[in-house]
Amino acid sequence: MTDLIAMGKAAKIASRQLATLTTTQKNNALLAVADEIEAQASSILAENERDIADGRARGLSDALLDRLLLTEARVAGLAADTRKVADLPDPVGVELESRLLPNGMRLSRRRIPIGVLGVIYEARPNVTIDIAALSLKTGNATILRGGSETLRSNLALVQVIQAALKKVGVVETAVQYIADPDRALVTQLLRLDKYVDMLIPRGGAGLHKLCKEQSSIPVITGGIGVCHVFVDESADLARAVDIVENAKVQRPSVCNALDTVLVHTAVARQFLPPMAARLAQSGVELRPAGQALPILQADSQGAKIVPAGPDDFDQEWLALILGVKVVSGLDEAIAHIHRHSSEHSDSILTNDYANAARFVNEINSAAVYVNASTRFTDGGQFGLGAEVAVSTQKLHARGPMGLEELTTYKWIGYGNGHVRE
Repeated sequence: MTDLIAMGKAAKIASRQLATLTTTQKNNALLAVADEIEAQASSILAENERDIADGRARGLSDALLDRLLLTEARVAGLAADTRKVADLPDPVGVELESRLLPNGMRLSRRRIPIGVLGVIYEARPNVTIDIAALSLKTGNATILRGGSETLRSNLALVQVIQAALKKVGVVETAVQYIADPDRALVTQLLRLDKYVDMLIPRGGAGLHKLCKEQSSIPVITGGIGVCHVFVDESADLARAVDIVENAKVQRPSVCNALDTVLVHTAVARQFLPPMAARLAQSGVELRPAGQALPILQADSQGAKIVPAGPDDFDQEWLALILGVKVVSGLDEAIAHIHRHSSEHSDSILTNDYANAARFVNEINSAAVYVNASTRFTDGGQFGLGAEVAVSTQKLHARGPMGLEELTTYKWIGYGNGHVRE
């Protein structure tokens, strides 16, 4: 049986050792993990194949199976990403500020690890490596709980991590995994505040709701993306088709993929048929509402057209489905996004500077783009090396959570016999 108290105690002890490691020691650990991933690639892929076979037998969607799938290229990418994290600057120990107080005491603020992270996530076994790499670099211990659909893949990856840590003399309990699929253990983890300092859920709305309502540990929420692109009347329409295609099709099963395209009424008849033609090549199903519906029904360009349902504009599709709506202008586009966005990633395509400025100022999402795909909201794309999650909340961290977001700070006072009067 899984003893979470014992895991929590081991993680707390490990976090104290990790906090004292030098940057060189942490980088050596990461490089060892990367080497071990490559050395054990065949066994990792074999375990992933078993997970995929079970997933197909259970009737999992193609989008979810794609999130589960590891290939030789993706495993090689895990090793490469781990090495990239080793190359990044170490935020731990960085002095954020320093000042001399009037009484002669020197006061400084220094970055330190958070301590122990609890991470609950679904699908995507690459998350196991991303979290472990970022946590090791920042001196944090982790307790991981992945979805049952990737249990074998995740266990194989954690065994690789622990074997690498052992080779370089870092305590193996720096990265632990809850292998028991019993859902009651999730509830227990949410209450492990004596040992776990921060909880990060990565999954659907149900998981986030559970964590926010039942956790006694501070929770970082996010990763649910209802993402929009607004095609303004001044947009370069040929480039707009390229951007919409990229945002929707490049990898539809991830949180920064496009869910709804909003089109200015002045260019709707000119833009929607070419967009439909391009997306039809990838099998995208369009869900138009209002004025967009008759335009696309009259000229679908081979795309599948299904009238939008009452809740379709609140959906994170994670599939080749796209909501479509024609709006009267920027005001209506902003109002729609305020009403339906999860404040993850939203973009405006425009050549009007004033409209771009208004959109950036008035859309309060974790990432806001001008003339760019929403697919860039990613730790690797942002130069963070990897990410542990994408936060859509406003406290502590927002957007892709890289190294700095996995640290806190402490105040340090250097005195010379100072006493307070």
